[in-house]
Amino acid sequence: MSDLEIRPAAPTDIPAVVAMLADDPLGAQRESPDDLAPYRAAFQRLADDPNQHLVIAVREGSVVGTLQLTVIPGLSRRGSTRSIIEGVRVHADERGSGLGTQLIQWAVDESRRQNCQLVQLTSDATRTDAHRFYERLGFTASHVGFKLAL
Repeated sequence: MSDLEIRPAAPTDIPAVVAMLADDPLGAQRESPDDLAPYRAAFQRLADDPNQHLVIAVREGSVVGTLQLTVIPGLSRRGSTRSIIEGVRVHADERGSGLGTQLIQWAVDESRRQNCQLVQLTSDATRTDAHRFYERLGFTASHVGFKLAL
């Protein structure tokens, strides 16, 4: 897969990224690809924060994958820095191609480069295929997550 490029997302990539975020049962309920204004504002906030890394995977000029990596300095674990992987999406035409593994490996490598001691991610409880995927890559289901909608 040498024809794949993983690079920082640009404002022109927003429609393709949002389309991938919306292309599953959960995303279809919470994303609005027909109104990109909130995504453009969010993209600017990400671009202004050096601890945020929104990347895309491009093959033959098309956006085929994305993820967001957040680097978080902290006091716990002896002042360690951790990273969080979020918003992992692979275009439907690329699923099963190994692209997801390449994206996660990019995030792990970048986390090491940023001197993180821990990489974590969350996955919706209903995404059992994703859970198996992350476990195959060495992640362990070690915590219970909680959310509070505001």
